[in-house]
Amino acid sequence: QVQLVESGGGLVPPGGSLRLSCAASGIIFSIYDMSWYRQAPGKQRELVAVMPSRGSSGYADSVEGRFTISRDNAKKTVFLQMNALKPEDTAVYYCNARASRQFDFWGQGTQVTVSS
Repeated sequence: QVQLVESGGGLVPPGGSLRLSCAASGIIFSIYDMSWYRQAPGKQRELVAVMPSRGSSGYADSVEGRFTISRDNAKKTVFLQMNALKPEDTAVYYCNARASRQFDFWGQGTQVTVSS
């Protein structure tokens, strides 16, 4: 059974930092492209950052320079370091693991709220 379990969300003031984690099980983690998405109330889910199984990471323009995605294949975990957080970063953040259209899995999400 595939599981992606996110953690690390919470309430943080503007300018603060959070580090999200997503622990995977039931997949050969190293062959999956790992991504973080987010969905704010009333908005569509959007891609935040992606770290392919091979190649360079990529970021949405809105988070470039502030967020960093990383992965630890030995621990089957992907991270999202979020710095200089803004109120507009408030959303539910989801972890995604994708190897193909058939092998495409989501976590349950973790809430990030940026507010003073």
